[in-house]
Amino acid sequence: MNQTLLLCCLVFLWPTESCRTLCQAASKNKAKVSAKPHDVCDGICVENSHCSQPCPPNTLGNMGFLCRQKKWHKITDTCRTLTPLSLFEENLSSVSTFSENVNINKYPQKTETITDLLMQKCPKDLSCILANIQHSPRIPGNIAVIVQLLHNISTAVVMDVDEAKMQSYSIMANHILNSKSISNWTFIPEKNSSCVLLHSVNSFARKLLVHKHAIDISEVFIHTLGTTVSGENSGKNLTFSMRVNDTNTEVSGRVLISRDELRKLPSASQVVSIAFPTLGALLEASLLGKVTVNGLVLSVILPKELKRILLTFEKISKLEESRTQCVGWHSVESRWDQQACQMIQENFQQAVCKCRPSKLFTSFSILMSPHSLKSPILIYITYIGLGISICSLILCLSIEALVWDRVTKTEISYLRHLCIANVAATLLMADVWFIVASFLSGPTTHYDGCVAATFFVHFFYLSVFFWMLAKALLILYGILIVFHTLPKSVLVASLFSVGYGCPLVIAVITVAATEPGKGYLRPEACWLNWDTTKALLAFVVPALTIVVVNLITVTVVIVKTRRATIGSSMFQEVRAIVRISKNIAILTPLLGLTWGFGIAIVINDRSLAFHILFSLLNAFQGFFILVFGTILDPKIREALKNRVNSAKWISRISEQNLSSEYSCHPTKGPS
Repeated sequence: MNQTLLLCCLVFLWPTESCRTLCQAASKNKAKVSAKPHDVCDGICVENSHCSQPCPPNTLGNMGFLCRQKKWHKITDTCRTLTPLSLFEENLSSVSTFSENVNINKYPQKTETITDLLMQKCPKDLSCILANIQHSPRIPGNIAVIVQLLHNISTAVVMDVDEAKMQSYSIMANHILNSKSISNWTFIPEKNSSCVLLHSVNSFARKLLVHKHAIDISEVFIHTLGTTVSGENSGKNLTFSMRVNDTNTEVSGRVLISRDELRKLPSASQVVSIAFPTLGALLEASLLGKVTVNGLVLSVILPKELKRILLTFEKISKLEESRTQCVGWHSVESRWDQQACQMIQENFQQAVCKCRPSKLFTSFSILMSPHSLKSPILIYITYIGLGISICSLILCLSIEALVWDRVTKTEISYLRHLCIANVAATLLMADVWFIVASFLSGPTTHYDGCVAATFFVHFFYLSVFFWMLAKALLILYGILIVFHTLPKSVLVASLFSVGYGCPLVIAVITVAATEPGKGYLRPEACWLNWDTTKALLAFVVPALTIVVVNLITVTVVIVKTRRATIGSSMFQEVRAIVRISKNIAILTPLLGLTWGFGIAIVINDRSLAFHILFSLLNAFQGFFILVFGTILDPKIREALKNRVNSAKWISRISEQNLSSEYSCHPTKGPS
């Protein structure tokens, strides 16, 4: 009996001890695993190699790493705690590890199942999973799950979204739009997740029903307003004020529908608007260049009859030197587009945009270029330099007119001075139109005048460069073609064709190709557009090409000058160096080589030194042309001297004639 009892005890107690032993071993292994860092890859780091690491305990998914500069950098993260099972548990912390592991390979196919379960358990208000979503960590995998869930809900719910459903939907979206989760969005493998979220929220809001009472659903990171409008309203104003980051500072946004627009409505209709303070930062991955979203993202859902709205954005960053653009989100191409909006008014605090909502454009905001370098020093240099340049060019043209007959007696001298005179004349006109364009307050208030000013600035500055090219070709013609000459009339016609014909063709084609689509001008200044149509290339490409050709011309002149002194004495060598330096000093402003410093600005646009150097060399270009092209020319100085001497001689003869007439007819004294 005792042996039987002992055997029974062993049978029942041994499994218990075995389980206890196994659990202790599992705990030790788990402790070892936990002690191991999960944010570093175990593999050997070879440049551009990839590595995958499992997620920490109690989470599903994995982390991807890329080796750069001998260090592992995390690039993807799918770690998640949300599963179909855990979402519908009453207490998220009660979900067992083993239950989660059962679904580890089935999860990617289970997202729609979550939506189906949601529609079965709480179809009226979608609230049965809110608690578990709100208590879930905002890690990349969970964010991706919620984004996909919101997308599926917006697709599954076909119509009749009431305020309760919109409230639950907003709570789910608010959880992943939290400013503390922004950094985790960068590790989601699907880089268009923020675009999907915006599209899903807008699609769901389109089905929202607004009855007699206005809807106001306010969360910290998403705010929805819905109201009814009709042609009898004097206008509609929807105002938002939200915190952008963890500070208490709020940024406002406003949607204004004018009375004239509302009159287009045949009957009472509804308007829904949604404001996002943090979504702009998530959408910045789609931006090109150094541009950031600088205001709330405002989604506006209107009746199809309404085509124009005014949006007021308070700026997040109120830097005066920043450049602002009004933009709309292109829902098909997933990018910000300037074609949807037009800047109406701007100051350092806010921007007012006129936008055109449509199926393609539902969301709007403002972009900021933070590295737009505007220094008072540059402004002073530009305007002082232009003033001196204009006076110098007027003096240059006056001197050329005075001595024209004396310095153009030969064909080559005639063509040379023809080029200098036209360079001075076109640069003078370009500077004048540049000042006119700068005094216009931009395309928003003087659009037609801005187009005209931009066209003439473009044309005359191109003419400056092409006349410089004509002079360079004339120099090459004189150096390389010695025994063959063309008639003077042919050369003059060729010079005018190059100097004025080519710039006119380029300027006309540019305005004709870009202006119909409103892509000719920049939104903030009277100058060629860059962001959308790249119209600025119609100036930059010809200008830099001519600078390169002219640089080759100067090199040829230097080589020819240097070759003539080979084998000469030291004195002649020194004279040759002086002559070469003089040629470079004269040809640099006349051939526009100073514009080559613009390449340095393109390479490093933040360097104030490069900007100052570029402004000094080019704002004073008219002064340099006067000095090196006119005053330092010995023939012009001699002609001026003769002109002055002849003027003195004529005045002296006139005085003598007057005095002789006076002596021949003496006045009679009193008798």
